[in-house]
Parts: sequence; structure tokens; C-alpha cells
Amino acid sequence: MAYIQGLLARISDLLLCRWTCRNCCQKCFDCSCCQTNEDEVEILGPFPAQTPAWLISSQNEDKDGDSDNAISELPPTLQDVSPDRRRSSSDTSRSTYSLARRISSLESRRPSSPLIDIKPIEFGIIGAKKEIVQPTILRKTYTPDDYFRKFEPRLYSLDSNSDDMDSLTDEEILSKYQLGMLHFSTQYDLLHNYLIVRVIEAKDLPPPISYDGSRQDMAHSNPYVKICLLPDQKNSKQTGVKRKTQNPVFEERYTFEIPFLEAQRRTLLLTVVDFDKFSRHCVIGKVSMPLSDVDLVKGGHWWKALVPSSQNEVELGELLLSLNYLPSAGRLNVDIIRAKQLLQTDMSQGSDPFVKIQLVHGLKLTKTKKTSCMRGTIDPFYNESFSFKVPQEELENASLVFTVYGHNVKSSNDFIGRIVIGQYSTGAPESNHWRRMLSAHRTAVEQWHSLRSREDCDRVSPASLEVT
Repeated sequence: MAYIQGLLARISDLLLCRWTCRNCCQKCFDCSCCQTNEDEVEILGPFPAQTPAWLISSQNEDKDGDSDNAISELPPTLQDVSPDRRRSSSDTSRSTYSLARRISSLESRRPSSPLIDIKPIEFGIIGAKKEIVQPTILRKTYTPDDYFRKFEPRLYSLDSNSDDMDSLTDEEILSKYQLGMLHFSTQYDLLHNYLIVRVIEAKDLPPPISYDGSRQDMAHSNPYVKICLLPDQKNSKQTGVKRKTQNPVFEERYTFEIPFLEAQRRTLLLTVVDFDKFSRHCVIGKVSMPLSDVDLVKGGHWWKALVPSSQNEVELGELLLSLNYLPSAGRLNVDIIRAKQLLQTDMSQGSDPFVKIQLVHGLKLTKTKKTSCMRGTIDPFYNESFSFKVPQEELENASLVFTVYGHNVKSSNDFIGRIVIGQYSTGAPESNHWRRMLSAHRTAVEQWHSLRSREDCDRVSPASLEVT
């Protein structure tokens, strides 16, 4: 009977306790064959190498237990057995009771949050290959605006060759384009707060272009220079025209009233233009220089090679007008205030411009008036008023044709530019000015207008075809 109980105790040790030695069937804490040497230490898993505190405390309690207490606690059936058998059975019972006690102690002392080895979540289907699903990585999403913001517009502009020209020297630009060179100087006057630009001369300008697009080798240019501070191209200066020469000497000096800090943010643009009385003036080439790159106070002289310009033709100029309609009197009042940067028609004295105003009802010319002639200027001030009798029921069919001419004593007057305002306006700015006048009775409405060529006006406005 005792043998069977001992065998059952050993079997219970093997089945219930995972710390039972497989070789001697004793506790691994007391077994000599399971003790590890100091040189043979194996660290399993991600757990720390040291023994947890709750396990150490349970071991100490077991080792401190008294053997007599253990015997006294044995069941009564084993107390009457002989000493030898009692000793063997007591050893077995002691191990069984100690194991049960330790298990209950471990259950009570087990941490509430055991260590867990975290691994990627695996999803799979029977017969298919397992696929490991990794944690999701948040990626930044791009909107269409962010995508197109990466592009640099200057790389795709029409003037994209400007970067190439910046990398070239003046000698390389001259040999590549063969447009000549321009000599000029700049200096800033701190006492009077203005910038001085001096246009000195040009050399080796190309011959003019004929009507078939070829160079006229035997002809000569009639060059002049336009000066402006970008981005303000409207308030520009202009030199006199030099007759029939490819190496003109200008020696002209111009001032721009501008604060010093503002001047450093501007770019000086010098445009060399070929004067042609019988057609539009053609641009030969240009030179641009950021004023932030030079010492304005000290000043300096430069020879710069001309580069091609995207503007092949010079603008015809601008005209400032004021319109006012009085419904009660049926009067259409027109004020010709001023013009600026008109196309030069006289090589020696600039221009002698005047403005002709013509009233057209439907497609019939009814009235013509003109301003006085301003001598030797391309920036005339008129400040002249004119009044036309226009009943309110006829106002919607009326058109005003403004034509700027250069006075010529020897021949017919030279055409400079034209616009049409009213029923047959030549463009959106002219139509907008007419609508503003109609919506603001008894109030003068001013607006600048860019002059157009005769061909452009005749193509879009039937009223332009009815006047001379």
C-alpha cells in the first residue's frame, strides 16, 4: 500500500509540477543534477535574467519550513507506519504536500498582468500561405495644389532662356546674338534722392529688318533708347533718335525720383529701338541690370551686350480720358487730359501730337473735333474739354473715336494710335469705361487707355472704318 502511495506521489509530481526533475523525480530546487553551474546560464525569451521577486519569496518560505512541522502535518494514516516506511512515505508525502502548497502560493502571488510576448498579428487561410500583417504606417497625402507647387514656373515660361543668358559672358552673348553693345552709367544722389541714368553710346548694332524678314545689309538703323525701372514700364524715358547709324552716340542724362531703398529693389531696363516712320518701331535688343547688384552711391560705367527681347514692337502710348453724361441736357462731355509715351514720329524733335475726337451714330459720322498740337513732346498735357449733343434715346447707339496724330507740315499727319469707346468699343477696357459712365450720371469717370494700331481697330470696330 505504501509502495502504491509513493508511486502515485511521484506520478503526481510529474503531472502537476513542471519544476520536477525528469532524471531523479525530485524538486528541481533540491535536485543536484538540475543545478546549473555559474558558467552555464541560459536566458530564455525576453524575460529578465534575474528571478522575479514573487518567486524568490516563495522559495525562501519553503526552505525555512521545519521538517518536524512537516511530519506533524502528515495524514493520520501514515503516522502508525514503521520508521523506515514512515521515512520513505514521509519524503513522498512531504514532496506532494509541498508541491500543492507551492502551487496554491503561486496562484495567490501570481502577478495580475503577466508578461506577454507581442508578435505581429497573423491572418491565414487553411492551405494558403500565411501573410504577416505589419502595423499600418501613416503616409502624408498630397493634394493637387501641393503637387503642382513643386514645379518652378520660370522653367516653363516663354522667357526660359534668360537663365542661359545669365550664365554667359558679354563676349559669348555678343557672338551668339550679334545685336551690338550698349554703354551706360548709373549713380544715386543721396542729397536729392534721385537716380541718375546716363545713356552714352552703342556700337555694332545690326541693320534693320526688311518687310520680307531679311536683313538689309546696305541700310542703316535710326536707333533710340527707352529707359525704365522695372516693374514700372509706363513711366519710362526716351532718348533722341540718331539718324542712319549703327554706332550712335547719345550722351543723354535722365533722373528718376525714387527712394534709395526702393531703387535697390528695381531693375534697370534699357531697350534699343529702331525708328521707322512708315511702320511700327522695332526693338533691336535690350539690357537689364538689377540695381541690387551694383553700388549705386559710388556709381559706375558698363558695356553690356544686347540680348533679344520678347517684345518685337514698341507700344504706341497711352491716353487719359474723362467721360461724363448729363441726361437732363442730353450732353456727352469729354475731357482729353494727357497722354504719355507716345510713339515718336519726328526724329529730330520727338513728336507734335494732337488728338482728334469723332462722334459716330450707328455707322454714320456726325461730328469731329480736335485738341491743340503740343510741340516736340511724347508726353503732352492737354486738359481740354469737348461737349457733344447726344439725346438719351440715341446714347446706346453712339461711339466715340479717339485718334492721336503727329503733326507734319510737309505731308499728311502721322498716325500714332486709336481707340473706340461706345457701342463699337475696341476692347474690354473701353467697354468698361463706357458702362461706368452710363451707371454714374453727372459724375466724371477717368481711365487710362492703351492706344491700338489702325489695323487692330478696323478689325474689331465698324466705327473705326467710318472715320479717317
